[in-house]
Amino acid sequence: MTRLGRDSDTRDPVRRELDRRIIALAIPALGTLAIEPVYILVDTAIVGRLGTAQLGGLAIASTILLTVISLTASLEYGVTPSVAFAHGAGREEEARDIAASALRLALFIGLPMAAAVAAAAHPLAWLLGGRGDVLRYATTYLRISCVGLPFVLVTYVGHGVMRGVNDLRRPLQIVLVANVVNVVLEIVAVYVMHLGIAGSAWSTVVVQAGAAMLFLRVLQPHRAGGRPTRQRMRSMLRSGVHFALRSLAMFAVWNTATAVAARVDTPTLAAHQVLTQLFMFLALMLDALAIPAQSLVAGALGADDTERALLVGRTSNRLSLWCAILLAAALAGLSPVLPHVFSGDPAVHSRLTAGLLILAVMQFPGAIAFAFDGALIGAGDERWLGRQAVLNLVGFAPLALATFFAPRLGLAGLWGAQLMWMTMRAIVNWRRWESRPWLRKEQPREVANA
Repeated sequence: MTRLGRDSDTRDPVRRELDRRIIALAIPALGTLAIEPVYILVDTAIVGRLGTAQLGGLAIASTILLTVISLTASLEYGVTPSVAFAHGAGREEEARDIAASALRLALFIGLPMAAAVAAAAHPLAWLLGGRGDVLRYATTYLRISCVGLPFVLVTYVGHGVMRGVNDLRRPLQIVLVANVVNVVLEIVAVYVMHLGIAGSAWSTVVVQAGAAMLFLRVLQPHRAGGRPTRQRMRSMLRSGVHFALRSLAMFAVWNTATAVAARVDTPTLAAHQVLTQLFMFLALMLDALAIPAQSLVAGALGADDTERALLVGRTSNRLSLWCAILLAAALAGLSPVLPHVFSGDPAVHSRLTAGLLILAVMQFPGAIAFAFDGALIGAGDERWLGRQAVLNLVGFAPLALATFFAPRLGLAGLWGAQLMWMTMRAIVNWRRWESRPWLRKEQPREVANA
C-alpha cells in the first residue's frame, strides 16, 4: 500500500470520529441557541396583547437590553477556550480558577451595569424614539429588567464553562426549563394578577435568577476551590473589549441596513425585516456547528496537539458547508412560496423572492465565516477578530452607500452589500486559519497571563 493510502486509512477513522463528536455537541448547542430567543418571543406575544404602546415600549427596551448584553459576550465566548485549554492540558485546578474568576467578574460587571442602565433608562428610551406612553412603558420594562442583568451574566459564564468541558446537555436542560417556567409566570403575572408590562418584566427577572442559581449548582464541581484573581479578571476584561468591538461592528451592519431599507420604501423595509429574521434563524444552525470548534480547538491546543486543532477547524468548516448546501437548496426551492407566508402585499412578494435567492447564496460564505470564527475563538485569537470585524465593514459599505444614494437598488443592493460583507468575513477568516499566525499565541490569553 502506498504512503498516501496508509495516511488516508489512518485519518479517515479520526475524521469520522471527529464528525460524530462535533455533530453530537452541535445538536444540544442548536437547541440552546434556538430556545433562548423564545424569552423575547414570549414577552412579545404576551405584551403585544396588552396594546400597541406596550409593544412599542417592549421593542425599545429589548433593543437596549440586547445591545448592552452583547457587549459582555466575552463572559461566554472568552471563558470557553480558556477553560477548554486548561482542561485539555490536564490542569483542572487552573480551569476551576478561571471559572471562579469569571463568576466574580460577572458580578463586578453586572451590578454596576444594571444600576447604570436603570438610571439612564428614560433618556436611553427617549433617544431610541420613545415618546408618550411608549416611553413610559419602555422605561418601566427596562428598569425592572436591569435587576436581572447580573443573573444573565452568571448564566453566560455557566454556558461558557460548560462548553469548555464539552457538556452542552445540561445548559440545554436549564434553558428549556427556564423558558417553560417563564411562559407560566408571564401568563399569571399579566393576565391573572393584571400587572401589565411590569408583570412581564418581573416574571422574566425571576426566571433569570432561577436559571443563574441552577447554573451555579451545575458549575459547583468546575469551580469548587477555585481562586479568583485580579490578574485573570483584568485579562478577561481586555479580551472583552475585542469581543465587544466585534459585536458593535456586526450591529453596525444590521442597523445600517435597516435604516437604509426604511429610506427606500415601506415594502422594502417589510421585506428586509423578513429576510433579517430568516438570516438570524438560519444562522443558529451554522453557529451550532461553530460552537463545538471553540472548545475542541482550545482543548487540542491545551494538549499540545496542533494537528488535531487544525483538523477540528477544517472539519467544522466542511460540516458547515454541507449544512449550507441544505439551507441554500431549501431557500431557493421555497423562494416562490415563502413570501406569501409572511405578507399579503404583492410589492413585498416581489422584493422577497429576489432577496431569498441572495440569502440562499449567502449561506456558503456564511458557513465558512461562522466555522472559522468558532475555531479562531478557540485559538484565543479574539484580538484579531475584533480588529478584523471593523475592517470587514469595507466589504459592506460600497453597496450600502450606493443603495442609500440610489434607492432604486432596493433590497438587492442592501442584501448584496451583506453578501459582500459575509464573503469578506469568510475569506479573511479562512486565510487567517490556514496561515496559522494564531499558533504563535500558543494558548488563550486568559490562561497565558495567569
